Amino acid sequence: MATDTPVEDLTPLDLSAHLEAPRSAAPKVRDRRLPSRRGNYEMYAWVFMRVSGLLLVVLTLGHLFIQMVTDGGVQKIDFAFVAGRWSSPFWQTWDLSMLWLAELHGVNGLRTIINDYAERTVTRSWLKAVLYTSAVLVLFLGTLVIFTFDPNV
Repeated sequence: MATDTPVEDLTPLDLSAHLEAPRSAAPKVRDRRLPSRRGNYEMYAWVFMRVSGLLLVVLTLGHLFIQMVTDGGVQKIDFAFVAGRWSSPFWQTWDLSMLWLAELHGVNGLRTIINDYAERTVTRSWLKAVLYTSAVLVLFLGTLVIFTFDPNV
């Protein structure tokens, strides 16, 4: 309300209208038929956590059952046992699948925790950078060990 009347001479009703904050435009409503510009990354991350969790349960319980029950238990596991296992592409793939799924599952969970609890953007960025760097290092070294394991060392 733009008047030339001094503020002291305004009635309480006029004064409230005079002091009222300018109104902003109504928020834009996104058309649900159009895809979001942000994408569905969080939905895919959520689905990945559920699927990878189920696969990890199957792979891990299968691994423990085979190693501990059918192959004679912990006392049988030594360098020669691992060398014999990793000479088979089946066991290399099994262990590589467990490594990659467990690492990516854990990184996705920690990424979610960082997003939830790191309040400052700079802190969040640094924590994620450390997380992703360590994940790449572990995945690279683990994959390298599985595929280049030499039993003749």
